[in-house]
Amino acid sequence: MAVRRPRSTAPSTATFRQLGVPAPLVEALAGRGVTTPFPIQSATLPDALAGRDVLGRGRTGSGKTYAFALPLLARLSARPAPRRPGRPRALILAPTRELAAQIEASVAPLAAAVSLRTLTVFGGVGPGRQIAGLRSGVDVLIACPGRLEDHIESGHASLDAVEITVLDEADHMADLGFLPAVRRLLDQTPRRGQRLLFSATLDAGVDVLVRRYLTDPVTHSVDSSPAPTTVPHHMLHVAHRDRLAVLVDLAAAPGRTLVFARTKRRTKTLTRQLVEAGVPAIELHGNLAQAARSRNLTAFAAGSATTLVATDIAARGIHIDDVTLVVHADPPAEYKAYLHRSGRTARAGATGTVVTLMTDDQVDGVRQLARQAGIAPTTTRLRPGHPLLDEIAPGPRTLVDPPPATRAEPTPPARRGGARRATAPTKAKSRGHGHAPASGATRGDRGNAVSQPSGAAAFSAGSRVGATRRSGGRSR
Repeated sequence: MAVRRPRSTAPSTATFRQLGVPAPLVEALAGRGVTTPFPIQSATLPDALAGRDVLGRGRTGSGKTYAFALPLLARLSARPAPRRPGRPRALILAPTRELAAQIEASVAPLAAAVSLRTLTVFGGVGPGRQIAGLRSGVDVLIACPGRLEDHIESGHASLDAVEITVLDEADHMADLGFLPAVRRLLDQTPRRGQRLLFSATLDAGVDVLVRRYLTDPVTHSVDSSPAPTTVPHHMLHVAHRDRLAVLVDLAAAPGRTLVFARTKRRTKTLTRQLVEAGVPAIELHGNLAQAARSRNLTAFAAGSATTLVATDIAARGIHIDDVTLVVHADPPAEYKAYLHRSGRTARAGATGTVVTLMTDDQVDGVRQLARQAGIAPTTTRLRPGHPLLDEIAPGPRTLVDPPPATRAEPTPPARRGGARRATAPTKAKSRGHGHAPASGATRGDRGNAVSQPSGAAAFSAGSRVGATRRSGGRSR
């Protein structure tokens, strides 16, 4: 059984060079505008660079990627070795495709600075390029457990040469049921290798991994709460008929808004409704092909789509800077999901706000969530047009004209002169044309159960995507 060494802390004012990071990596970091270590990096780097097994506890957005990438690259570059087909020298395991891709985006430029090669392996895409990359030799393999096991079983990959293994978001691995696969993979790595495990919590079986696979680990806990404690939390008590109008008002404010829905169907519906109301919104959920998921995340990060509507797939491991507002359009079922969703804002020292929309039948459940999460929200009963909405999401509201394919049918004569639409916001301070979000799916994504909703697809001028959405065999 592993015995955890006492926590140690590094000086918070130390530079990367003072922490022991090699000069080429320090220069590569500076080239990316990274000059000051985050607390989790200052705490873990000295031990990790010294070759110790490390257990790092910190929430997503706390800087964990560089905390494990720098010692990993430093170790490999200090002892250069020829690349061998299918036999990586370092392994980074991640729970989701999005997180694996974002880790690779951070690691690859640093690896190139020390002449190391990276490769990302995950499902949802064809295996051909991954197999070719493995055959050509790779130093650092970033992988999701399922697809990596496939490559190992087919003989395209082996873990017997791995010198250092990283397990990122270990608690999320457990939540998704990946621990049996993770154990099988770790059992194939050399016992003498270094292991770094990062997790926000130690429940859900993570502690078993620590005891079984880490040798005399040093534990560092830095900002381990899944969500920032200084973020304002608002619980807005609204009538069921007013939920969409309030959501549109908030999403039409300046900045990026991340909206969470309970199910994939609800995510698609909310995206369509927001687009129809004039909010450039796109969706993220498990039914989208990987290419569509990547395009939508890119559009949201680039600002061409200002609102991302997502299931809990975006609650963990999605690193997008400057999300100013998180809205729980559907309150989650349990408080951990609430904390992880809320942790998508106010990352890396930025500010943000969290809003939960609750109807009469949800009040008791949301209050219990708040108690379990340890937050003290401001609860307000309101209707569309309430001045608090401007305080929560300040700035002029901007709505774009909905695409022709999503506009409402002409109002019957007997009803003309009424409200523009029941789902429209009650106030819009300004209207204009914004940038079109990226399309969520192309005709090349054949064989997928779901394509981009008609509204979001039509926003993309000249897109090859049609205005038809497939769902359960029916076209809408």
